Amino acid sequence: MNNKYIGVFDSGIGGLTVVKAIMEALPNENIVYFGDTLNSPYGDKKESQIIELAKQDAKFLEQFDLKALVIACNTADAIARNTIMKMYDTPVFGVVGPASKYACAISTNKKIGVIATTAAINSKAYEKAIKKIDENVAVYSNACPLLVPLVEQGKFTDDCIETKEILAGYLKPLLDKGIDSLILGCTHYPLLANMVKQIAPNINIISSSQAAAEKIKADLTKLDMLSDELIERQFYVSSNPEGLAKLANIFINNFNYEVKLKW
Repeated sequence: MNNKYIGVFDSGIGGLTVVKAIMEALPNENIVYFGDTLNSPYGDKKESQIIELAKQDAKFLEQFDLKALVIACNTADAIARNTIMKMYDTPVFGVVGPASKYACAISTNKKIGVIATTAAINSKAYEKAIKKIDENVAVYSNACPLLVPLVEQGKFTDDCIETKEILAGYLKPLLDKGIDSLILGCTHYPLLANMVKQIAPNINIISSSQAAAEKIKADLTKLDMLSDELIERQFYVSSNPEGLAKLANIFINNFNYEVKLKW
């Protein structure tokens, strides 16, 4: 049981930051990843579409011997999590809950900012999760539709002035509210963390990918479900596997796995 796969799905390739975080936190875990590149992004779709796509993603991963399922897409976790949890008896992990909990733990002035996709922001998933933990926290959110395309173009390094200016514009209304903590509520955004630090050096930055990996580690440890042997990691997409293989190095350094097309 312990050496079965952790299944991870995302709307595209951003979920590879979650895979990277899991690999770092749990180096012996066997992982199968599915990125729905054919229908990416999810952030601009209707809720009914997102739920149906998330169900299809999870059903694809059913074909593998899973011990846990991870919804690596913030948008899918925000909108389809309850639906997915009802489908499985195995543990289902997301990204919204862990990031919200960590943000509440480290915020001292109870003012937390969230940047994410339009659909994730409109769902108010982070606001609901944070308020459930501490109703006295003020949550300020901003949708950032231009950031994912920029990251996937590799425009997230310190010399990318265009990205930095766009990011600063998205952050300004949140910083004006006096936030002391910021949740990077999209799996692409951890790659922008250094840029965020340059713009706002005095705030806490919470990666939803890192927070999710720590939650997975804690729960699998508690359940005595940690793998004792790394056997295999597999990566699948719904379109253009060659494209993902090229972009994967953006998310996972020295990515040397074959990317296969969903059958």
